[in-house]
Amino acid sequence: MDELFEEKQEETTSTETAKCPSCGANLVYDPASRGLKCPYCGDGRKLAEHDYGEEQDLQKLFAAKMNEWQSETKVFRCTNCGATTVISKNELSKECAFCGTSNIVEQKEMSGMRPNAVLPFLLTKENATESFKKWAKRKIFAPNGFRKSILPEKIRGNYSPAFTFDAHAKATYHGTLGEYYYVTRTVNGKTESVRMTRYFPIRGEYQTDFDDVLVQAASNISQGMLNALQPFDTNSSQKYSANYLYGYSATQHDKTGSECWEKAKNSMSETIKGSILAKYHYDVIADFSADIRYTNVTYKYVLIPLYVGNYTFKQKLYNFFVNGRNGKVAGKAPLSALKVGALVLGILAIIAACILFYVYYGG
Repeated sequence: MDELFEEKQEETTSTETAKCPSCGANLVYDPASRGLKCPYCGDGRKLAEHDYGEEQDLQKLFAAKMNEWQSETKVFRCTNCGATTVISKNELSKECAFCGTSNIVEQKEMSGMRPNAVLPFLLTKENATESFKKWAKRKIFAPNGFRKSILPEKIRGNYSPAFTFDAHAKATYHGTLGEYYYVTRTVNGKTESVRMTRYFPIRGEYQTDFDDVLVQAASNISQGMLNALQPFDTNSSQKYSANYLYGYSATQHDKTGSECWEKAKNSMSETIKGSILAKYHYDVIADFSADIRYTNVTYKYVLIPLYVGNYTFKQKLYNFFVNGRNGKVAGKAPLSALKVGALVLGILAIIAACILFYVYYGG
């Protein structure tokens, strides 16, 4: 498997936890003030704003110098669900964000690639809880306990690792499309309409630019789930600083930069092909191919803010996720067999009543 690398950071890396200027307690990142805040006395300090994460040339992703994020962080693995979590080096161990248990064990493995950008949380746990409750109300077949189980203290802020890619794409394409038309024929004295297909060739060039194509870098949250939580305003991501990790955790990446770049190219390719075909009126594709070249490719390795909640139903773990910027929720809710069964019985009762009504009055 390819290793992930980046150039040595110019700034001095520090493992010091930020301290409250008033009482000396550890500060944590506060989404409401967008700065560091003391959870005990409320004092704190502001963080620099508009210090945006910079795009990196794609070749830097495969440079020969190993990153040193492990100098700032430590890795824990949950023995219950297997999730691997990264936290600030001088913080105490935390509960697992994905299953809520405290069965986490420190690992000696490296933390992985050091992010060069972070999208900070804007919503608090309380905000995320309200978003979840609105989402859960629409899950009418979920157990009653599901909607009542989520409290702010049960939701955990976790940064999910992802890559964003920018690129200029130029495609040379050719193919054959078909358009239906109909002819009228008389066969054995009967007139009928017969569908025919008129084929025509297509050929040309197409150019477009892509901005911040987002690819998930950890397998415990699927790309589909991340897409369901979009949009993430990754153009607003800040230059990575350990300050944003204080009081939060991050998921360790388990996909390489080359793997994520291939996924980004597949996504861009589908978009390009769809855009090309949208220029033509057709009913069927006989053949189509496009040779796509990507230039001016840049990336950011960015931490995406998610609130993670969990619910166990019949010994099965269900996770839901809240976008830490806009409150959008995605996840899979458990189904109550009693509620589903009641619905089925209700439908059967209505059908039976309709049949009896027809037999009695209409038969």
